[in-house]
Amino acid sequence: MNAIEKPWGTLYETDLLILGSGASGVGAALKAAEKGCDALVVGKGTLESSGSLGGGNDHFMAVLDTEEPHDNLESFVDFYMKSAYGYRRAQLEQWHDAFAPCLAVLKEVGTEFKPGEGGRPFRSVGFGQPGAWWLHIVNGRTIKRNLAKKIRKLPGVAILDDINVTRLFAANGRIAGCMGFNVRTGKTVAVACRTAVDSFGWHAQRAGNNSTNNPFNCWFSPFTTGSYFTLAYQIGATLINCDIAGRTTMLPKSWGAPGMNGINNMGGHELNALGDRFMGKYDPMWENGKRRNQIMGTEQEMLEGYGPPFYMDMRHLSKEDVRHLQYVLMPADKETYLDYCAARGIDFHARPLEVEIGEIALSGMLLADDRLETTVKGLFAGCNFTSFSGAMCGGYTAAGHAADDAAGAPLGRLDEGEIEACMRADMAPLENTSPTALSYMEFENPIRQVMDYYAGFRRNMPGMRLALERLDLIASYKNRVKAANLHDLMRLREAFDLLELCRLHLGMCLQRKESGRGMYKLSDYPNLDPALDKALAARLVDGKPEFFWLEQND
Repeated sequence: MNAIEKPWGTLYETDLLILGSGASGVGAALKAAEKGCDALVVGKGTLESSGSLGGGNDHFMAVLDTEEPHDNLESFVDFYMKSAYGYRRAQLEQWHDAFAPCLAVLKEVGTEFKPGEGGRPFRSVGFGQPGAWWLHIVNGRTIKRNLAKKIRKLPGVAILDDINVTRLFAANGRIAGCMGFNVRTGKTVAVACRTAVDSFGWHAQRAGNNSTNNPFNCWFSPFTTGSYFTLAYQIGATLINCDIAGRTTMLPKSWGAPGMNGINNMGGHELNALGDRFMGKYDPMWENGKRRNQIMGTEQEMLEGYGPPFYMDMRHLSKEDVRHLQYVLMPADKETYLDYCAARGIDFHARPLEVEIGEIALSGMLLADDRLETTVKGLFAGCNFTSFSGAMCGGYTAAGHAADDAAGAPLGRLDEGEIEACMRADMAPLENTSPTALSYMEFENPIRQVMDYYAGFRRNMPGMRLALERLDLIASYKNRVKAANLHDLMRLREAFDLLELCRLHLGMCLQRKESGRGMYKLSDYPNLDPALDKALAARLVDGKPEFFWLEQND
């Protein structure tokens, strides 16, 4: 890696640019070192704590090819190889092949997995999957720190912490690099590269509120707000399924933390306000079925007046299982979980845990080929697979192809005049002293208000069209914002990405006239349409989104 000082900041040159330092970026760095490729990891936070994994994780999904039922490639491919998912068989095969090397690294850095019988790791079924693919992690709060120690020692891999990337650059349909600013010093940086892996993070938070009305008390990382999609989209990448890939989960009441996968797959029962267990009406696997069915089933019970409150009941489980859930799995996702339990007098063995439906996180995929290369040449999709496993394995897989291609690819050429102009635009909110200028929260809060009101779990076409009009109005205020410091400036950039992804989400939802695939139901199109069992795509054409459908083999 070369570093060249310029009047506007520092220009770095690298063979492989890894955009993001979360689980996907870690996987990409591991593969780059394995390939002997010089790589630069650029992350908005510090490697030791950045990304959703920085907050901890309690599960890692892996098919281990044992004799256990459905613990094989074909079952794995069959589960994910649905037309509307947008995956290709070759992509899923490579995800499967990355399980073993990624697990080996996790074990090497000291990740502890709950032991099972006969010396095998304990695994459980989750999210309606056919096999017991989920390994339970005992020390999930330390994973990222332990991985960071290894990543910082990898030969040929350099780390740039605290860089908020604001733009990607492309020339003639090929990735050229990126630019951004240091969130601690304000210094502008730009990176020229031969290839790149987009590892910015799959789920975009802060598009809606949970009952706390605190957008940073959320079930996923509050610092992931859509740059994985928006920055690539702005240089020509095609997005798919931003309408139906959104996620949410059940939360402990007034506590923005995940963890229901563990409670569900260990045998917890969801109860409505009348004390009835009801999930069998919505999924044949009850609480351990598909996430969408649990969310929409709970929402239906609420609509019919059977809640709130709702509860997860673990009193029938063994003392050991209850202890594992409350004191091992749940704190692995959020460090202060036991403080929450102490404050509310929560004891899984003594009484049910009150839960609620969390806020919707927006998502999607970058359209990619068998090698995870996007429609921008040299830019690879590192976050197209779900969960901690998908992120780490996706980055690992994408970087293998990106490293191979970097050897014969030209170094991107960046226009320094464009960089300087963009730098001035990036820093402009720091100079805005107008008394009517908006802070980042004054700009961002209306986005959530619009999405919560018009685009919740129950919605309709006229409402979404009106929501788009409201979001367009918010967008018109982008040049009327202010930042008191660099932290505020970073928050504004996150809000801009969030706004663009919300607009894309609604634009795509307006094309899909059915209910049943996304985490919402349309009152004007309440049923599934078999003809729409396919991925919906969006690309930027002359400054506006163009939507089109993909056939299964596209």
